[in-house]
Amino acid sequence: MTGPDDRAARPDDLAARPDDRAARPDHPAARAEDGICAVVLAAGEGTRLRPLTERLPKALCPVGNVALLDRALARLTGLGLTGPQQVAVNACYLGEQVVEQVGDRARLSVEPGSPLGTAGGVGRLRDWIAGRGVLVGNADAYLADPTTAPGPDIAALLDGWDGESVRLLGQPASDPRAPGTFDGHVFTGFSLLPWRLVRNLPPAFGDLVRAVWRPAEAAGRLSVVPYRGTFYDTGTPADYLAANLHAAGDGCLVDPAASVTGDCRRSVVGAGATVRGTVTHCVVWPGATVEADERLSDAIRVGADLTVPAT
Repeated sequence: MTGPDDRAARPDDLAARPDDRAARPDHPAARAEDGICAVVLAAGEGTRLRPLTERLPKALCPVGNVALLDRALARLTGLGLTGPQQVAVNACYLGEQVVEQVGDRARLSVEPGSPLGTAGGVGRLRDWIAGRGVLVGNADAYLADPTTAPGPDIAALLDGWDGESVRLLGQPASDPRAPGTFDGHVFTGFSLLPWRLVRNLPPAFGDLVRAVWRPAEAAGRLSVVPYRGTFYDTGTPADYLAANLHAAGDGCLVDPAASVTGDCRRSVVGAGATVRGTVTHCVVWPGATVEADERLSDAIRVGADLTVPAT
């Protein structure tokens, strides 16, 4: 039975396993149906992004005019993982906004009180995971591979998996021995966990690094799969801006519903925004305004009165 804090589109969706795509072995869903589900972590407070995250939860902050959470769900769709039987999203901070954004696209796990952390968020979904391996993605991870579509760009994380070991998506670290690295790599937002390590995770505050990853590493059961594309964790205004500028390419990315009568130079302008002044290397959120006498550079504009430097 689902309730207000653990909901899906329809209760019977949780018991039914669609098999139409799984019958086609060439479809990514065939691999997903063999015992993989996905959890997108979207409960965090995003304290380093304040005051932006006083308006929106970090998972809903737009990058390239697309909410980070929507990017994560689209990447899972590219792997054949869709719907509340295969995909779950956790929420807590400004959780009502996350719930509205997700709608019926995924199972929702709304954590009461404070966020449970990465391990606690997964642990709270143990009954839903129910024996499957789980692909865990951070909603705030921006990934882009110019040679491969979202989904297939991380498919190597699943390819040939034995169902028993831990896999992390990663990129070579500038300092391979720095704290927080794994086998000389920095984590880039997605991990693959076996049920044998998930089933004992309690629905209490904890992080996957200490609860799962480091113990698996010590036991020789953790490997890193390299990610070839671009990655930003978007956790700071500077990284958030960098991700947006990457999404914009060499020019300006302007939503068709925005109005730009001023000067826009390598910036992202959201739906309903109005730019009468000059923006250079900026993100102008949906509905925001830049007046004719304003000159913004390396910043994020929210509404008519909030400018967050991103240097």
